[in-house]
Formats: sequence, C-alpha cells, structure tokens
Amino acid sequence: MALVVAQEVPTSSSMAVPHGPAGVGEARHRMREQLRRGGLAESVVDDAVLVLSELLSNSCRHGRPLGHGVEVGDGDVRAAWRVDAQGALTVEVTDGGGPTRPVPSTPSVTARGGRGLNIISALAQDWGVRDGASGEVTVWVVLTGGHRRDDFATRVTGPGFDFLDAYGTYDTFEDVD
Repeated sequence: MALVVAQEVPTSSSMAVPHGPAGVGEARHRMREQLRRGGLAESVVDDAVLVLSELLSNSCRHGRPLGHGVEVGDGDVRAAWRVDAQGALTVEVTDGGGPTRPVPSTPSVTARGGRGLNIISALAQDWGVRDGASGEVTVWVVLTGGHRRDDFATRVTGPGFDFLDAYGTYDTFEDVD
C-alpha cells in the first residue's frame, strides 16, 4: 500500500513588482516563503527563486513597465507562479515589452551579463515567450523536481583552468597566513 501525502502548495500567486531592482528581493522572499510553506523540495524552491531573479532582472533591463505612458523605472511588472496537479511549477514575469525579444545570448567569458536565459534553459524543463494583445510580453518557465540538465555547469560558466596548472603547487603560498 502506497502512502500519498498531499502538498499544501498554493495553486497560484501573483504580485506587482516595482520596475527596477528594488522589488526583486521582496518577490524572491515572498516566493521562497510560499513555496517552502507549500512543501516543495528545497532544490525546486532554490531553482525557482533563481529563475524569478533572472526573469525580473531581464524585465527591468530590457522591458518596459506595464501600462501605457509609464516611464522606465516607474510602474510595475507582474510576477506569478503556480503549481499544477502534477507538481510542476510555472514561473512567469510579464512586462510592457521592449525593443528586443528574449533570446539566449552567447556572452564572452569576461562579460558581466548575458547568461540569464542560458541559466534558465539549464534549469527548466521548458520555457518560452508569450505576447499579449496590448504589447505585454510574458516569459514563462516550467520547473519540475529532479529536472536539471547534466551539463548545467558547463552551459552557464566559461572555460576554466586548473589552479595548480597555472600556479604550480600550493607551496607558492606557504608564507601567506
């Protein structure tokens, strides 16, 4: 006989997030709290919070706030998440659109940004972009427990080097305390 434990995950949550970096922390905190309370695996919660951060950062950098005539830096974007009956978590961020489409880039090793959608691709079961009739753009990501691509680390980091190959041995640093 199998024992089935029902999770108390809210079926959905949505919040307005100020267009800019100020609201990202609050949205992450709220999501983490709700998903933990709902009993999702900590690895899924961690991935979801990272995905939400990336989506909100991209929205602030490349998109406009929701509403007509709202200046960049004013107004809000919308963050939402929901868990379906099979336990898959969908995370969405909707903004007022921008001059470019969300697509993964290929940043140089020294670039300070440009890896967000590659990180999302590595963590997600699926993701995509949905256009609204009024110019709104929603980027959605589906996360499931246990799904993480095997090549995650190599897909989101640049080529590395072996510290000992570059510097010899640790003896070089023996005088440092």
